[in-house]
Amino acid sequence: MIVFPYPPPLPGHLVFVSVGKEQLKAYSFFKLAKPSSSLASEIAQARQKIQNFLKSGDYESDLVNRVHSLELEKDEMKQRLIEMSKKMEEISKKLDELTLNSGSKIKIDKHQSELPVQNKLNVNGPAEDDDIDLFGSDEETDEDKRIKEERLKAYENKKAKKPVLVAKSSVVLDVKPWSDETDMKELEIAVRKIAMDGLTWGASKLVPLAYGIRKLQIIAIVEDDKVSVDGLQESIEEIEDLVQSVDIAAFNKL
Repeated sequence: MIVFPYPPPLPGHLVFVSVGKEQLKAYSFFKLAKPSSSLASEIAQARQKIQNFLKSGDYESDLVNRVHSLELEKDEMKQRLIEMSKKMEEISKKLDELTLNSGSKIKIDKHQSELPVQNKLNVNGPAEDDDIDLFGSDEETDEDKRIKEERLKAYENKKAKKPVLVAKSSVVLDVKPWSDETDMKELEIAVRKIAMDGLTWGASKLVPLAYGIRKLQIIAIVEDDKVSVDGLQESIEEIEDLVQSVDIAAFNKL
């Protein structure tokens, strides 16, 4: 025997009822049957909604619209395929024409190369056009050689007359005397007397050093291939009575 609480008849009271096994089974079956009946009810409601939707006609109209859209796409693709097929045929025809034209041209050129020299000259036209070298006869070949030689000589003469660019540099030299008693004018004259092929003296000035001593700053324009700057310095330092030392103040390519 199983005892379980029963809903109280009065507030604040509990009543216990004795139930047998058969009654308990019936109670359990009743409890289990409730959810299944609820599920069956939901299924029935969903089925009813589907039937109502189908009866309303919206489903059919949606299907009709989709089918119509697919038919339009099919027609469009069919039209594009037809256009592509036509274009491919046109391209194929053009390729065939090009192939035929190139083949006939090769045959004509081969036939012309086998013609005698006299026939080629006749094809060339009137006698006044014979001086044009079209078929490479011996006389015309010699003439061509002569013309080429004359043009080559003229080009060489023109090239020889063209001035050649000479690489030059501008060198600023600082020439220092022994003392303040050194005659700077005499020193400058002695420096400018140095002459070399490719050497040109430029402007000069006296720059104060200290204690009344001044140095000679002079510009020399030299051709790089002909004048060595080191050699020029040594030549100036050989003026031992007037020159103590020579330094390069600036060096620029022209």
